Amino acid sequence: MIIRLEEEKDYLEVENMVRNSFWNIYRPGAFEHYIVHNLRDDESFIKDLAYVIEVDDKIIAHINYSKGRIVFKNDAVDAVVLGPISVDTKYQNHGYGSKLIEHTLGLILEMNIPFVFVIGDEHYYHRFGFESASKYDIYLDGTDKNEECPFFMIKILDKNKMELIEGTFYNPEVFNVNENDVDEFDKQFEFKEKLVLEGQL
Repeated sequence: MIIRLEEEKDYLEVENMVRNSFWNIYRPGAFEHYIVHNLRDDESFIKDLAYVIEVDDKIIAHINYSKGRIVFKNDAVDAVVLGPISVDTKYQNHGYGSKLIEHTLGLILEMNIPFVFVIGDEHYYHRFGFESASKYDIYLDGTDKNEECPFFMIKILDKNKMELIEGTFYNPEVFNVNENDVDEFDKQFEFKEKLVLEGQL
């Protein structure tokens, strides 16, 4: 097993793996691979935290981080968010996702990033030290501040820098996906896959 930075030569393989791992999980089809594709050219993308796991020369897991924004009453700051993260369906439930998260959180600590957000399964992310962001008066855009939002979590890495007041977190714009754009992208994506299989790309 090798944990390494994603390289340009990995892009198509990563997108294929991401697409397959999310296919029909949360909705018909998937659009996470489209986000991964667009994120690489977005100013919010944190390239130094885009990692893959390789097993027997095959990419079986992938993780991304990007910069969203926390908007306060009179101010706004950048805020790092984890995701998407994906593991090949044949390798799920073997700890590969945990290895990627633990590895990259270690790097984030070295980068002096004070906190990280994630939107996901609270039961899964609690094991890495994530807790409800509402505990710190930070709320996800579009959610009701008067209701608990357990799937929006924060991991505090430097408590000395936690001087935030009530604010709203906004994902990078690249996470806002138009289904028609995904459908068009998939047509091109499947054509590229065909060329790869035929040895033309």
